[in-house]
Amino acid sequence: MTHNEEFAKRLAEWRHQIHENPEKAFEEVATAAFVAERLKEMGYEVHRNIGKTGVVANLKAGEGTRAIGLRADMDCICMTEEGEHPWSSKTPKQMHACGHDGHTVTLLGAAELLAKKPDFDGTVRLIFQPAEEPGKGAQAMMEDGLFERFPMDEIYGLHNDPIRPKNTFHMRAGGMLASEDNFTIRIKGRGGHASAPQDTIDPMVVAAQVILALQTIVSRNVCPADPAVVSCTELFTDGVHNAMPNTVTILGDTRSTTPEAQRMIEERMEALCRNICAAYGAECEFTYTHEFVPLVNDETCVAHAAAAAGKVVGAEKVDRNAKPLMASEDFARFLTKVPGCYIQIGGAEEDRETCPVHNSRFDYNDDTLETGAWYFYELVRTCLPK
Repeated sequence: MTHNEEFAKRLAEWRHQIHENPEKAFEEVATAAFVAERLKEMGYEVHRNIGKTGVVANLKAGEGTRAIGLRADMDCICMTEEGEHPWSSKTPKQMHACGHDGHTVTLLGAAELLAKKPDFDGTVRLIFQPAEEPGKGAQAMMEDGLFERFPMDEIYGLHNDPIRPKNTFHMRAGGMLASEDNFTIRIKGRGGHASAPQDTIDPMVVAAQVILALQTIVSRNVCPADPAVVSCTELFTDGVHNAMPNTVTILGDTRSTTPEAQRMIEERMEALCRNICAAYGAECEFTYTHEFVPLVNDETCVAHAAAAAGKVVGAEKVDRNAKPLMASEDFARFLTKVPGCYIQIGGAEEDRETCPVHNSRFDYNDDTLETGAWYFYELVRTCLPK
C-alpha cells in the first residue's frame, strides 16, 4: 500500500460528513445522493433506488467477461450519540454506532483508486446497501433484481472490528457469523386463585419447564463444533400478585453458524414446547421467524481475500482462521445467491478509546479507511487479473 496523505484526509472528511448526518434504514436518501455524486465524478455508471435507497455503480476495464461485487452498508442505528467529536451526529436518536459510515467511505476510496488505475480485466460492481441493521436491505435489493440486472461471479464485504489491532484482517472459510432467529412461545393455561393451584393449569410452571428444556438444545442436540445460542430474553404474564395467570409469553433469540443447525434448532424448539405444554395440559402457540441467515464464506473467495489483504498489510497481519462470531450480518443473504467472502478489519490502538460497535461512544477509526480502500483495490486485481 502506498500511503497518500491527501487521499487519507479526503476519506476522513467524507466519513465525518456522513457521520454527522446519519440516516436510518430505508431513509438513506442524502447518503445515497452523496455516494452517487462522488461515483459520477469518478466516471462510474451509477444506478440509484435499487432496493428503495440502494446504489449500484459499474466500472469495466479490458475485455474480460467476469464480474465481482464489492458491498458497503449505509444505514445508522437508532440511538443517541454520546461521543464528543466535531463530527458527532446532528440528528437526535440516530448515530453511526456500527461503522457503516466508514464502510461506505472505504468503498468510495476503493472506487477512486480503481477509477484512477483500472489495472484489472472485467467488471467491478460497487453495491451500497440500505437497511443492514434490521436485516431487510439485502433482500430488498435482490427483489429489485440486483443479481439479474447486475450479474456477478463473486461478492465481497468488509466490517470494522474496533477490538482487534488496527489494520489487521480476519476471516475464515465456512461459518463466519451467525444466523439470528426470533421466537415467541405463548403458553395458555387456566388461571385461578394463588391459594388453590389444584384448580388451575399453572402456565408459570410450564414456562419454567420450557425455558430449562430449551437450554438442552445447544448442549445435547447441536454438534459441539458448531457454535449456537438459544436465549430466552423476555417473559410476560397476565397474572397478579395473588392470582395464577391464564397465559405466559416467552420471547427470545437464537444464533447458529450453519443452515443445518439453524433448521434443527427450530424443529427441536417447537417439539419441546408443544410436548411439554401437552404434558401439563396447557396449550402452546409457537412462532419462529428468520431474521438473518448464517454468513458462510466460500473457501476460494477467502483465499482471494487473504491474498489481497496480504499485499496491503503483509501476510503476518492476516488471520485466515478467525473464530466465528455470534453476531449477524445482512450480507449473508447475498452469499446464499453468489459465492463470496466477508472479512473484518481491526481498528484498535493503545492511545485511542476502545468502544465496541453499537456503543453510544463508538467512532470509526479513520486510520483504517485508506487500508480498507487498498484492500478492495487489490482484491479486484486478484479476482480479475489482466
